[in-house]
Parts: sequence; C-alpha cells; structure tokens
Amino acid sequence: MGFWRNQLSGPTDPATDAAWDVVEPRKGFFTDTSICIGCKACEVACKEWNGVPEDGLDLLSQSYDNTGALGASTWRHVAFVEQTSDRIEQARESGRKLVSLGMPSVRSAGEAQSAPGDLLQDTAPGPVDTGLPDVRWLMASDVCKHCTHAACLDVCPTGALFRTEFGTVVVQDDVCNGCGYCVAACPFGVIERRRGNEGHEQTGQSHGISIKGAGGAGDTTKGSHQNAPSHAASNGEVKNVGIAQKCTLCYDRLGAGQTPACAQACPTTSIKFGDLDEMRATARARVAQLHEQGFPEARLYGVDDNDGVGGTGSTFLLLDEPEVYGLPPDPRVTTADLPDMFRKAGYAGLAMLAMAAASFVGSRT
Repeated sequence: MGFWRNQLSGPTDPATDAAWDVVEPRKGFFTDTSICIGCKACEVACKEWNGVPEDGLDLLSQSYDNTGALGASTWRHVAFVEQTSDRIEQARESGRKLVSLGMPSVRSAGEAQSAPGDLLQDTAPGPVDTGLPDVRWLMASDVCKHCTHAACLDVCPTGALFRTEFGTVVVQDDVCNGCGYCVAACPFGVIERRRGNEGHEQTGQSHGISIKGAGGAGDTTKGSHQNAPSHAASNGEVKNVGIAQKCTLCYDRLGAGQTPACAQACPTTSIKFGDLDEMRATARARVAQLHEQGFPEARLYGVDDNDGVGGTGSTFLLLDEPEVYGLPPDPRVTTADLPDMFRKAGYAGLAMLAMAAASFVGSRT
C-alpha cells in the first residue's frame, strides 16, 4: 500500500510518474527571505519575460505592497511584513521550540561536527540569540510551489495542466477552458483565472500591458503575443482573459538551459535556482548558519516530502510562522484523503450488504 499511497500524497518522483522517457533532474527554487530587500526586481522580470499584465500600481494602504497575493497576473509576489520587538520575540520562541523538536543541532567551532541528520541532543548547545531590534521588516518573494502532488493538475478535466520533465507544473493557455476547478483545489491559493481588470476592480478599466497586434484601431503590427479576435473584441490589452494562469518556472527558459527570469534578476541572490536536491541542501546549510549567528526563528518551508503535498519544488527560508507570510501551515493536496475515503465507503457498503442480507434472512423465517 505504501507505493500507491505515495502516488496520492507521499514522496515520489513526479516526472517519472508522468511517464517522461527522459527525466531531467527536478528543478526548483530556494527563496532566502533573510536577504530579500523587497526591490521587486523578480516581479518585473517575470512580467517582462512572460508577458504578464500589470496588476495595479496603487499601494494597498497596509504595507509597501501593490499586489497583495499571487494570482493570474501576479506570478511573483513580494510580501512586506512590519514587526515590532514583541512579535520578533514570539517568532524566536517558536523557532527555539522547532530546534528542540529535531532541527539540526548547532555546535560551536571547537566542538566535534555532527553527522548528517544528527538531531539536537541534550548536550548540544542551541543557537545564541541576538538582541531584539525595535522593529524589522520581513520581505519574501512568493511563487507557485510546483508541488510533488499538484492538486491543480489532479482536478484539471481538459489536460491543460501538465507535468514537465523537470518536475514542474505548467498551464497550456490554448487548452484551458476556464472551468476554475484548479483554483478551488490549490491549497496555496496560487492559481487563478485572469479577469482582465487587475488593479482597477472598482472602475472596470483594463490596466494591462499593451500587446502588439491586439487588433486595435490603426494597429498594423504583428507581435508574438497577438491576441485572438475573441480577446481583442472584449479586451484589446490583456491576453488570456478567463484562462487559469500561474508561474511556469520559465519552462521555455529551462528547455534552453537558462535560469528563470526572476532568479536571474534578483540582485541579492535571495532567489536561487537549480536542482531541487541542491536547493534543499543549500537551504539547510543556510538555516544552520543563521542559528549559529543567533537567529533561532529561521526555519524551512516546503522541504518535507511527507507533508500534505509530498514536498514542494519551491523551498523557503522563513523568519517567522508561515501564516505571517500568508502561507498555509499544513497544506494538503485534495487526493491525500482518498484512501481513507475509499476505505470508509467500502465499510459503509459492506454494512449495507450485511443489513440487506439480515433483512432477507429475517423475512424468510
């Protein structure tokens, strides 16, 4: 049963399961929020390379943020979270508890180095806290998680979503029928259907990018993003209105051996890209380094292959609870409960058969 259970929610190789003849090493991101400066270069690079419409330039009046969350026209979202010393202390306290529950131990330079996977022992010193600042900003660039078990892909009725040879999940614009099943299924709230009026919900005015060849008056250009006539008739600026959209991890660039646009543009290397195993190893080493420097609140998100989505292709280093960044603490794919549901349905069916048989025997006597 272990193998079949892993096909629904546990550790597995998604590209192999997708029956690719040639499987590339699984690719992914490591986003180190401790060195993110909130410049939004990743957002701009993503939009420029993928032709993603602008989603509004007005601040949200709650932080230095103009997008709020991931969506069809926000494939990278930089969160800004302001914290006071009280909240910082709470984050450090929760971080200390995580360390005591089995995070890798941190030893001083004079002590013997722990073996890989060695857990915190009673004799091993924990991280030494630094002084609490009066205020700090947490900045984090969020993105699609490219889950091992992707709920959006599992529920898609048209095959518009597919698993690539790199283990990532991509939407095919020309196959999606806009049903929205994937929107409800995603435990991270990443995927969304494009409305076409992002940033101007109150006025209904389109605020997208101008697409060459959109078919407007006097437009004789032939651009690579030329809209279909049906799109041009209703919205000459924004493409793929009504179609589910999300990060593709720059699938076109991966096929050419290039780095995704967001990671390429990040000036602080907060967004790192490479083989997923290497990204996770880098993330674990970075957490150990921060603990040694006196930041016990540092923790990883998305590295557990036994979580509700079988691990993700996007790993994050966080400095507080996932909820602070708008991330679910325990994401769970919709297929994870199928074995239990089938088992209970089987028990119910057997009970009904037994009752029917008992009723039949009773009527005969």
